[in-house]
Amino acid sequence: MHLRALEPDDLEFLYALENDPDIWGVSDTLAPVSRHALREYLAHAGADFYVVRQLRLVITTEIGSLAVGVVDLFDFDPLHLRAGVGITILASERRHGYARQALELLKNYARQLLRLHQIYATVGTDNTASLKLFRAAGFRRVGIRHGWLRTATGWQDAVEWQCLLQLYAGI
Repeated sequence: MHLRALEPDDLEFLYALENDPDIWGVSDTLAPVSRHALREYLAHAGADFYVVRQLRLVITTEIGSLAVGVVDLFDFDPLHLRAGVGITILASERRHGYARQALELLKNYARQLLRLHQIYATVGTDNTASLKLFRAAGFRRVGIRHGWLRTATGWQDAVEWQCLLQLYAGI
């Protein structure tokens, strides 16, 4: 398992991933994404994390192999050294443990290189695979947001997950 930076060659992979309507509900997507928009995104994907406050890494099974998914850090807060986490695996590659391994790699990267204090995730209560994933990855369930996510059938609660990466003198 390997995490790598986005490359221009990832255009078709991202196009397929971003335009999968089955994941739009968990990725806050309302419409298809064009190749042009993705080309523009890829052209600026190497921007400094501290400037753009987000980072997308490609998940591959091994160095140089084909992409199976992406993991994102977003809403980076440089004062409190925390960021949200999102992860998406291609439908054909799910249930192979890639997401769990990628989260471990991301936690190490966020702790050691980015020096983040914590990462967090918001997961809809009906997304049982992601709920199990974040629990297995050592995230702690810290709350419920009621009526937080709009779905095709109404409003859904969301579970908040938190993973402390650095020790602190808590209460």
